[in-house]
Amino acid sequence: MRTSELAHQAGVNTETLRYYERRGLLTEPPRTPGGYRDYPAATVDLLRFIKRAQELGFTLDEVEELLHLDTGGPDRCDAARALAEHRRVDLEQRIRDLQRMHDSLADLVATCELPRADRSCALLDVIDHRPEATR
Repeated sequence: MRTSELAHQAGVNTETLRYYERRGLLTEPPRTPGGYRDYPAATVDLLRFIKRAQELGFTLDEVEELLHLDTGGPDRCDAARALAEHRRVDLEQRIRDLQRMHDSLADLVATCELPRADRSCALLDVIDHRPEATR
């Protein structure tokens, strides 16, 4: 299967395939006599695994670990669970950070409703927190 066909079936860009090859997530496929990459059909499933893991928040380094775990071994489930738990804790922290950012922005937007004696913008003033003398 040629690069463009694989990319289409897996829902990724052709450059993504080349990037995954460089990272070692995909092995470089054999070439046709004309020099085109000839991916095996199973690569579609591999790419879908990678994309699904990314959708769940796993980094490409973690995806690589998951791919190694997927090859077997008695401790693979425990190791995969540890990776997933680490990712879950990290996502919880990011959600808390995003909620704080959301709340701060909501407070700032609310200042736009306040009457202003001059043409200054409280929202921009907070973002540009430099002292008046350096502006």
